[in-house]
Amino acid sequence: MLSGCAVVGTPALPEQAGMGPTPQLPQPEKRLFPTVNIAPAKGWPRGAKPIAPQGFTVSAYASGLDHPRWLYVLPNGDVLVAETDAPAKPDDMKGVKGLAMKAVMKKAGAGVRPSANRITLLRGVDADGVAAVKSVFMSSLNSPFGMALVGNNLYVADTDAIRRYAYKEGQTEINEAGVKAVDLPAGSINHHWTKNILASPDGKFLYATVGSNSNVGENGMDKEESRAGILQVDLDAGKSRTYASGLRNPNGMGWQPHSGQLWTVVNERDELGNDLVPDYLTSVKEGGFYGWPYSYYGQHVDERVEEKRPDLVAGAIIPDYALGSHTAPLGLAFYDGKQFPAEYAGGAFIGLHGSWNRTPRSGYKVIFVPFFDGKPSGLPKDFLTGFLSDEGDAYGRPVGVAVDKTGSLLVADDVGNVVWRVAPNLASQSK
Repeated sequence: MLSGCAVVGTPALPEQAGMGPTPQLPQPEKRLFPTVNIAPAKGWPRGAKPIAPQGFTVSAYASGLDHPRWLYVLPNGDVLVAETDAPAKPDDMKGVKGLAMKAVMKKAGAGVRPSANRITLLRGVDADGVAAVKSVFMSSLNSPFGMALVGNNLYVADTDAIRRYAYKEGQTEINEAGVKAVDLPAGSINHHWTKNILASPDGKFLYATVGSNSNVGENGMDKEESRAGILQVDLDAGKSRTYASGLRNPNGMGWQPHSGQLWTVVNERDELGNDLVPDYLTSVKEGGFYGWPYSYYGQHVDERVEEKRPDLVAGAIIPDYALGSHTAPLGLAFYDGKQFPAEYAGGAFIGLHGSWNRTPRSGYKVIFVPFFDGKPSGLPKDFLTGFLSDEGDAYGRPVGVAVDKTGSLLVADDVGNVVWRVAPNLASQSK
């Protein structure tokens, strides 16, 4: 069945053709089955690790984890790691194509075993760049992902709700059940199950990403209520509202240090060919509509969508910055540390989880997007590579990225089951 799907189609453009502020957008392709070209998940050979630019050192900050996906750094420097995978979603990906897609995801290392449903605490760092403490912080969660501390309350985004837990600085474990702050869209389809959260600078709101329940609305738009966008959660009122819509699958979010603007990375739609549609990084405008499912990259109408909404398409916002087609950007962290060279200040590190339906493959690395005056400046630069073997196997796949209290970059790798730490080689910088 998979071999029947693995049609290469039109030769792809160079990956960078779909990157930057003005990506190339070729004509869409129409095929019964999409290209299937996943990198089989193998894990890292003994002693192997990703490759950083000259002047940086990479260490396995924590290994032996169970599908680590997301990271959160607490004010005291402790690092929380969400070890998580998809929940049961019996009505997702049905039929022949659905069976094929489930096989593809398994080959990619997702859904191999039940979700660990826990958050692990990492503390300190030894001379080898390894966490001095690694312990279970929370357990018995429901496919947890995003985390945010507001005052003395730690918020955790399970797949179906945001829950609040009392927290004291330095504590190493939370055993309480917590209190539901607000429900999140879930259900028996729950196609994009990851829910990330980010606190507003004043602590009054949480912003929550919720991906679509389909590729292009094929499950019915009634199944997309409060999805494919970013919700604003009023913590005092315990209510949420749609802040921005038409974002097919947003994940990482961050406040750009110089402008204070909210930014996010978004996974766009599939099955239009190797070079459509570019995933992207964009500023998020309150009330803004970004096209999904009716159009892509502004007013490019997707003819596959049965319902036509020219009124919405006319106002669809063009994203700020393309990240390449099918690269699957998930993690986003603006660099606000002091360790890295000056050219990294205020720029964005992005974890590209990697394509499943592009030939040649794209993503499978961490990139850096320079910013100037609060906006992206120039093409992205590869920062952490080596996740793919010469044979095309996946040693690892980057997901969440975060800047720790020392100013080092942390990368969650859900195939290698490692959190990588990238720090400047201070000895080489002093020469």
